[in-house]
Amino acid sequence: MASTTTTAKEIASEFLPRIRIYKDGTVERLLGSPYVPPSPHDPQTRVSSKDFTFSHNPNISARLYLPNVPQNQTQKLPVLVYFHGGAFCIESAFSFLFHRYLNRLVSEAQVIAVSVEYRLAPENPLPIAYEDCWVALQWVTSHANNEELDDNKEPWLLNYGDFDRLYIGGDSAGGNIAHNVAMKVGAESLSGAVKILGAFLSHSFFWGSKPIGSEPKGEDFEKTMEYKVWDFVYPSAPGGIDNPMANPAGEGAPSLAGLGCSKLLVCVAGKDRLRDRGVWYCDLVRESGWKGQVELFEVEGEEHCFHILSETETENVKKMIKRLASFLV
Repeated sequence: MASTTTTAKEIASEFLPRIRIYKDGTVERLLGSPYVPPSPHDPQTRVSSKDFTFSHNPNISARLYLPNVPQNQTQKLPVLVYFHGGAFCIESAFSFLFHRYLNRLVSEAQVIAVSVEYRLAPENPLPIAYEDCWVALQWVTSHANNEELDDNKEPWLLNYGDFDRLYIGGDSAGGNIAHNVAMKVGAESLSGAVKILGAFLSHSFFWGSKPIGSEPKGEDFEKTMEYKVWDFVYPSAPGGIDNPMANPAGEGAPSLAGLGCSKLLVCVAGKDRLRDRGVWYCDLVRESGWKGQVELFEVEGEEHCFHILSETETENVKKMIKRLASFLV
């Protein structure tokens, strides 16, 4: 009787607990919520969603959300371009956690949301995610002052989008992306001469080579997940962890006075290890001479991205969603 043998794939490297990379080039994601389809009518929030691919080379898509509006409504809605979290290497615009979160936020805020499906590291290391999100923002703003529907235009944005009330925002890695996109908007123009009214940065990933506040000291600092993740997702970053995209005060960083929006909401959570960086970032913006309005919003006693991870709408989750919604007006 012939024996059968199973050849186990050899592991090349690991970034635990998130990712395992094999020598044959395949990547296994060990964390992350499952993908869910869009919903024409979410039963809890009555928000509609659909997916749209706006770039084919490279392939970049988004999930769009529309609140429950009367069919004959002519009043336009604010537009939010949203960047999901997940350490630049896990999760998706199509994953359960962010789908549920965007349904809640869109229902409360009454905005159209475009959640960008940017490409992930390590298959697509940074700065690719930043580039994809810039392409997505330019695609969204191409709908301004343009009533003609073509194959690369989206009817919800054409019919309901108020581009005088355009926002960007993100959580965790997505908050970092929102910052870097806002800096790029300040240096370059958007299609349709559109301006960004506001940006929210929630529990955002910022780091650096020197600890601040309550962050671990000495050798323990270089062992932190935040320190390691940057090298994993952007191994060629000039300046390493002090690259301005991770450390807005790093060597050669452009002045935060160049942020390309009119108002900024920075959200932190009391038990989040990124909390002190969020407060520090807010202070940097205030000290930079930036002409906009900046506000810090803290929910005490909560962990990183609690408002996304929580299965139930606790009082603090409701508080967080309401604050974001009141910003998006």
